[in-house]
Amino acid sequence: MSNNKKKKLTPVQQEYQQLQNRLETKRPILLNCVKAFMTGGIICLIGQVISNFYIHYFDFTDQTAGNPTAGTLIFIAMLLTGFGVYDRIAQFGGAGSAVPLTGFGNAIISAAIEHRTEGFVLGVGGNMFKLAGSVILFGVFSAFVVAMIRTILIQWGGL
Repeated sequence: MSNNKKKKLTPVQQEYQQLQNRLETKRPILLNCVKAFMTGGIICLIGQVISNFYIHYFDFTDQTAGNPTAGTLIFIAMLLTGFGVYDRIAQFGGAGSAVPLTGFGNAIISAAIEHRTEGFVLGVGGNMFKLAGSVILFGVFSAFVVAMIRTILIQWGGL
């Protein structure tokens, strides 16, 4: 017998379902998307300004300015997280603040701040990369797989 059919609800379950639907707060999905888009865009704009700064004042090229720009964005996000400002940005912008590189810095420092009372080694060091560790792991693994595919394609003369 197939479990794809919907089960009939009892009158009490139906009443509860109606109550839940009536009391459920409606989320402003379009507004949240616009806020996330704007927040992420502003973060990326700041990153572009930093990159242009490195190119203009420190003689970096477009290719070499990427790493110091990324480091600077992560550092700024960590400072803002430490001062409690990034939490307000994240509350407003949602995924727009989590997806750019600054979300990575926020994830690392948040865990470190949360576990600082447990000591530097077991607290900060042991918990700092709990959330960000999976991002690092899968990023490195994905880079390895892409590099292997590219190497194989080059060896076969495909590139």
